[in-house]
Amino acid sequence: MDAAAEVDHLAGERAAARFDVEAMKVAWAGSRHAVEVGDRMARLVASDPVFRKDNRTMLSRKDLFKDTLRKAAHAWKRIVELRLTEEEAGMLRLYVDQPGYVDLHWGMFVPAIKGQGTEEQQKKWLPMAYKFQIIGCYAQTELGHGSNVQGLETTATFDPKTDEFVIHSPTLTSSKWWPGGLGKASTHAVVYARLITEGKDYGIHGFIVQLRSLEDHSPLPGVTLGDIGGKFGSGAYNSMDNGVLRFDHVRIPRDQMLMRLSQVTREGKYVNSDVPKQLLYGTMVFVRQTIVADASKALSRAVCIAVRYSAIRKQFGSQDGGPETKVLDYKTQQSRLFPLLASAYAFRFVGDWLKWLYMDVTQKLEAKDYSTLQEAHACTAGLKAVTTSATADAIEECRKLCGGHGYLNSSGLPELFAVYVPACTYEGDNIVLLLQVARILMKTVSQLASGKQPVGTMAYMGNVQYLMQCKCAVNTAEDWLNPVAIQEAFEARALRMAVNCAQNIGQAASQEEGFYERSPDLLEAAVAHIQLIIVTKFIAKVQQDIPGHGVKEQLQNLCNVYALYILHKHLGDFLATGCITPKQGALANEQLGKLYAQVRPNAVVLVDAFNYTDHYLGSVLGRYDGNVYPALYEEAWKDPLNETVVPEGYHEYLRPLLKQQLKLSRL
Repeated sequence: MDAAAEVDHLAGERAAARFDVEAMKVAWAGSRHAVEVGDRMARLVASDPVFRKDNRTMLSRKDLFKDTLRKAAHAWKRIVELRLTEEEAGMLRLYVDQPGYVDLHWGMFVPAIKGQGTEEQQKKWLPMAYKFQIIGCYAQTELGHGSNVQGLETTATFDPKTDEFVIHSPTLTSSKWWPGGLGKASTHAVVYARLITEGKDYGIHGFIVQLRSLEDHSPLPGVTLGDIGGKFGSGAYNSMDNGVLRFDHVRIPRDQMLMRLSQVTREGKYVNSDVPKQLLYGTMVFVRQTIVADASKALSRAVCIAVRYSAIRKQFGSQDGGPETKVLDYKTQQSRLFPLLASAYAFRFVGDWLKWLYMDVTQKLEAKDYSTLQEAHACTAGLKAVTTSATADAIEECRKLCGGHGYLNSSGLPELFAVYVPACTYEGDNIVLLLQVARILMKTVSQLASGKQPVGTMAYMGNVQYLMQCKCAVNTAEDWLNPVAIQEAFEARALRMAVNCAQNIGQAASQEEGFYERSPDLLEAAVAHIQLIIVTKFIAKVQQDIPGHGVKEQLQNLCNVYALYILHKHLGDFLATGCITPKQGALANEQLGKLYAQVRPNAVVLVDAFNYTDHYLGSVLGRYDGNVYPALYEEAWKDPLNETVVPEGYHEYLRPLLKQQLKLSRL
């Protein structure tokens, strides 16, 4: 790169910022320690040529998968050599930034054994998994069933003569389909199947099943498996070997049934253990907390790219030969981009709160206190649904905010979108999850009359008499900066929408019929409840003692942007439920415009606070130094199509056409 690359083209933007960026990095990461660990691991990955990823979208599927295997093996080698802690190893894998079997091994296989295996089973299997002596995946979803886990068809029939379970795929639709790592890498799987003993079906249970030889990696007898094929986008999730798996009467020892919650005796008797089934909620909360945290990472990457590029790109506005206007200075760009910047921070902080919720739920489960489990389920399910849907939409919006160049693979945005969008489906389809939230909301509303007080994030519903009739006290645009006014408006909206749904369901011939007919309204009520949680947690974060010059003020601005943007976007809900008046809605929009003006001078440094290296961002548009155009030009010449000046196929197809030598067929 030429000398111009050493110039910080965004220096003026950074000089205009009105807060301490190092303190904001701590606020974002959660601690100074987290910032330091992230810095070390990001630099470690960026400086290692094995972790190169700028050519990823140009690789064939086979080459991409081999590249993924290479990176996973090299990452493990570095983790062992450097004796990295679990925290450091997790950060290193994050910055490698390439989906692969390792994600499912650590994220699903190991937690399943820890959560559902007995102490004896954990002692046997976890040491092998921790050392990568075996590679595991999580085989639940089937060709015919995903969200409806109770509809899975794979069977595990106990044979008391041999003390074994017989794992079998009785139909084509019972084929396991989609598990990551299954297609080519995994040696073992936690397989979910219908447990049948003494002629009775006891429903879905987990079993540890070896799939491939530990000597030559070939499938074991009775096991048919492979990859399900290419997926959306270039690079992206195609590095993952999502698999198909069929069993033909495969036998496994009885003790490979995960037996922490229930077991089958040597004689074939099904016995529930003393361990309460509610313990599974702890694992579920952990997994969903991780997904919400991942949403903030993906969204913040897209926003970082779009903000930096918008501060470099200039279009129109030139008068008398003067400079053109930065795209970031246009109000239309700000009104589309700054709410996404605010959302990235909002999702980060609600994700941090979910970490606390996981610890709280775990402690209560150990104390056999199940009082908050239902609310925790609703909260985590809804947050997974809302944050992943919003993030997928926001990444695509960031691509459009970057104009034509955003469509280039080198912008990083097409691959980021393609690799992220499956999050809207895995670990629970978002619509299905929101309907689960709605059911719990309806149950909570039905219990209000009995005097039963809601708990946790539903506690506001206990204030039903006030919230059903309260009037918003906003009289000026500045009144919308009052967190009390914001929270009350969001509480009233969420409660009134839930109560309206409950009343409409009550008029139906049956509760189930009413739920079915009102399901679109129930989805909206569930979203309103979850958006209230996000706003509430953002407000709570801002009210903490946050060190660093100007940091608290900037977070306050972003909190208000997020809340008032959601109010503006869902204005119909607030008006229809009578929470605010049209005039108050107009005042909220007026204040939103003022907030955008306050965010503008700080926008570039607010994304700098994410502390992402250029390697991790993987975008010529989002470069830290803003030297976009030389990078775009240089990147174009790396494409394999430019390896030859005259294209392959010229002599066969172009030359005959140009020389009028094509043989025309008779029509």
